[in-house]
Amino acid sequence: MKKLPLLLIWSRVAFAAIVITLSILKPSYFRTIIITLIALGLISDIFDGIIARKLNISTPKLRRLDSTIDQIFWLAVVTTAYIIDPVFFKDNILAIAIIIGLEAICYIVCFLKFRKEVATHALSSKVWTLVLFATLIQIIAVNHSIVLFNICLYLGIVTRLEIISIFLIIRNWTYDVPTVYHAVLIRKGKPIKRHKLFNG
Repeated sequence: MKKLPLLLIWSRVAFAAIVITLSILKPSYFRTIIITLIALGLISDIFDGIIARKLNISTPKLRRLDSTIDQIFWLAVVTTAYIIDPVFFKDNILAIAIIIGLEAICYIVCFLKFRKEVATHALSSKVWTLVLFATLIQIIAVNHSIVLFNICLYLGIVTRLEIISIFLIIRNWTYDVPTVYHAVLIRKGKPIKRHKLFNG
């Protein structure tokens, strides 16, 4: 049972490889299969942390691995969407570049300051992940997204800026920092309350 969170985390690597392969080969019902696998990946992402906390095995090492695999999984999903609909990405290249650039800055700031990967698991980022999921599903399903994409863009900017702010505020690397407010409390040496299900 204690290996279940780890299995859920690594399952997303398998899903990542499969969805990219399907987007290239385009077999019958490939869009439906890809969307199903992405949904399963999202579910695994939600429950790996919940189960780990329930079993009291939510260690820094596990949370760092979770964050790294998340990046691999979502990069694969974005790549899949690009392969299926490259025109959408070319038409929105600037907006997409901004998000990717901010994501890269998050990792650069974290690594330069702490020599470790991003593992804040901020609550706003969890919301953004759901919006990103919906946006990519819409692109994959119908080769189109306007309202959802714009929401995803601006929410992505806000959440990436929040993560960068968290890194600039805290003195020592820590994982599962829900918000900037919690980062300020951590800097002051005060205890913070984390949600049992979603953040520690």
